Amino acid sequence: MNLMNLKHWTICFIALFIGLEASAQNDRQKVLEQQRLEILREIESINELLFGTKDQKSSLLTKVQSLDQKIQSRERLIRLTNQQANYLTREINKNINTLDQLQQELKKLKEDYAAMIVQSYKSRSEQSRLMFILSSENFLQAYKRLQYMKQYSQFRREQGLEIEQRKQELRALNELLLRQKSEKEQLVIESRAAKAKLDQERKDQEVLLAELKKDERTYTAQIKERQKEATRIEREIDRLIKEAIAAANKASGSVTKSASFELTPEAEALAADFKNNKGRLIWPVAKGRVITPFGKRKHPQFPNVTQDHNGVEIITEKRADARAVFAGEVLQIQQLKGANKAVYVRHGNYITIYNNLVEVKVKKGQRVYAKQPLGTVFTHPTTGQTLLKFFVYQNTQKLNPADWIYKM
Repeated sequence: MNLMNLKHWTICFIALFIGLEASAQNDRQKVLEQQRLEILREIESINELLFGTKDQKSSLLTKVQSLDQKIQSRERLIRLTNQQANYLTREINKNINTLDQLQQELKKLKEDYAAMIVQSYKSRSEQSRLMFILSSENFLQAYKRLQYMKQYSQFRREQGLEIEQRKQELRALNELLLRQKSEKEQLVIESRAAKAKLDQERKDQEVLLAELKKDERTYTAQIKERQKEATRIEREIDRLIKEAIAAANKASGSVTKSASFELTPEAEALAADFKNNKGRLIWPVAKGRVITPFGKRKHPQFPNVTQDHNGVEIITEKRADARAVFAGEVLQIQQLKGANKAVYVRHGNYITIYNNLVEVKVKKGQRVYAKQPLGTVFTHPTTGQTLLKFFVYQNTQKLNPADWIYKM
C-alpha cells in the first residue's frame, strides 16, 4: 500500500471511530435519561397513591412512611441527575479534544492540498507531463510514471473530498457540543429544583418524626399488633395451601401424602412456563407500588421493632382490580377470619395469592388468563389506602414476589 492510500484509509478509520464513539455516547445518555424518567414517574406515582387523597385521615405513622418513600425516590433522582450531568461533562471535554484534533487535521489537509496545487501549477503544461513520461529509460518506467500521474490526480480529488468531509464532521460535532451543553444546563437546573424539594421534605419529615417520638410506645404497640395479625393470617394461608395441595392430589387419584402437587403433563408444562417467566410477570394491579416488602426487616422508624412478611403489600388506586399475573386456575376463594377475601390461583405447582379483596369476580376451578380481573381491592375507610396483599408460593415454599414481578 502506497503512502497516499495509507493516509486515505487512516483518515477513514478516524472518521469511523468518531462516528462509533458518538453513537455509544448517545446510547449511554439514552439509558441514563430513561432511568431518570422512570424515577420521575415513580415520584408521580407516590404523589398520586400516597398523597393523592386530600381528606385522607392517615395516621401519623402512615404519613411518615409515605414521606420516607418519597424522600428515597427523590434522593435517587438527584443522584442520577448528577450522574447524567457528570457524564455529559466528561463527554463534552472528550468532544472538545476531538474537535481540536479535527481542526488540526483539517489544517494539515488544507496545507497538503495547497502544496499539491502549487506543484500541479508548476507542472501544469501537457508538454511537461509528456516529457516526464518520454524521458523514461524504458517502457516499464514510462508505464509506472503514467500510473503515478493518474494516482496523483486521483489523490488530489480525494484530498478535496476529505477536506469537505472534515468540515461536515466539525459542523456536526459543534452542533452536538451545543446540544450537550444545553442538556447539561437543564439537568443542573432540575437537580437544584429537586434538591430544594428534598430539603423541604426532610424538614417535613423531621416535624412528623418529632410528633411520632412523643407517643412512641403507642405506635410501637400498634405496629406489633399489626405484625401479630399479619402473622396469624399468613399461618392461615399456609394451612389452606397444604389442605388445597392434599385435596388436589386426592382428586387426581394420588394415594401418597405429599407437601407438593402431583403434576399432570399439562400442569408440569404450565409450571415450567411460569418459572421461565421469572422476573417478567406483570404486576397484580394496573398501577401500584410496594409499601411493605417481603421478608424480615427492622421497622424504618422504630428499629427496635422487627417486621416479617411472607408477601408484599401494594398500594393502588381506589376501586382497583387485582389481576392474575399469569394464566392458571382458581384453586381457592377464601374468606379469611379477620380479613377480607383472598383468591388463590394455581400455575402448576406455583400459587399466587391476592388478598384483601371485597368483591371477587371469579369462581373456584375457573381458568384465568394474565391480566384477568380477579376482584376489587379493599379501601380502608379510615386511612383511605387501597392495599393488596400479594403472595407467591411454590407448593408450600414462600417466595419473594419481587423476584417474579417485573421491576417490583
